Amino acid sequence: MRILLSVLIILILVRDYDGEPQRPLPQGIRVTARPVALYPGDPARRDLGALTYVGGVELKERGRGTGGYSALLTDGDRFVLASDGGNMLGFRLSLPATISDVASAHLAEGPGIGWTKRDRDVEAIVRDPATGALWAAFENANAIWRYSPGFARATGKARPAAMRAWPDNGGAEAMARLRDGRFVVIAEQARVKGRRGVHQALMFAGDPVEAPDRGWRFGYRPPRGFVPVDMAELPDGDLIVLNRRFSLGGGFTNSIDRIARASIAPGAIVSGRTLGRLERPTLHDNFEGLAVVREADATMLWLVSDDNQLFLQRTLLLKFRLIEPPERVRGGAGRP
Repeated sequence: MRILLSVLIILILVRDYDGEPQRPLPQGIRVTARPVALYPGDPARRDLGALTYVGGVELKERGRGTGGYSALLTDGDRFVLASDGGNMLGFRLSLPATISDVASAHLAEGPGIGWTKRDRDVEAIVRDPATGALWAAFENANAIWRYSPGFARATGKARPAAMRAWPDNGGAEAMARLRDGRFVVIAEQARVKGRRGVHQALMFAGDPVEAPDRGWRFGYRPPRGFVPVDMAELPDGDLIVLNRRFSLGGGFTNSIDRIARASIAPGAIVSGRTLGRLERPTLHDNFEGLAVVREADATMLWLVSDDNQLFLQRTLLLKFRLIEPPERVRGGAGRP
């Protein structure tokens, strides 16, 4: 039975296996939240390598256009989740499981003109806290679009030349906006020629919509068997990359890795230090979205899972505290 379920999951993950899926527009969405333990067999346990579990929920939705969330933004208790069909879900969440102010919408402007996954495949979203401007990475189109605050309207778009040869279903997957205004994008499947297991990555000199071809290339080597699915900047300038692996025997596994900012340079091949892994006996699912926030003197990570709009999977939203050495806490926050 487990093998049959795994094969079904693979068929869902191998998108386009029977043509472009039609994604319903949000309609009548109702959301409830239920607290979840990191270790279902040991609810009191909260350690995960260099991370400490703060809390999390399973989101249960009813209505059209629910699930499939691959990206998230958070600001205090406010969250926005974006799906690989362009559907957006906003709400407030107070742990352990109080949810309110739920709203849903469809990202009306984006690549293509229809309502299929190919037209609105959002895999990453980032925000400029100073202006409220937003950027979305579209995997199938290998494009980056910029939006006014609240995704009210598109204000620009680009399909950088360095991304055009990336696979349609394995292109722009992980994206981060750095505090100095630069952008980093990593491909899910596009590899560096002649370097096995190394994914193509780009450092844009500024807003990629304004200058899509200003910047340089480097390579990212995730842990063996994993692919990068999202990324964010830490307060000290290092990068956190969320990586995913799937196997018939183990299902989904996620590795959360930290890349030293100093190691990223033109032409460099970089890899990270693993902070923790979501795998048995912990909660594990298809985690694809990552956000980093600062709360007082602590760095927090939020993760969201993409249920592929499949009843066998779940939408999980988890919060972790990063355990940092004292010298990083004292001096790291001011680095660019």
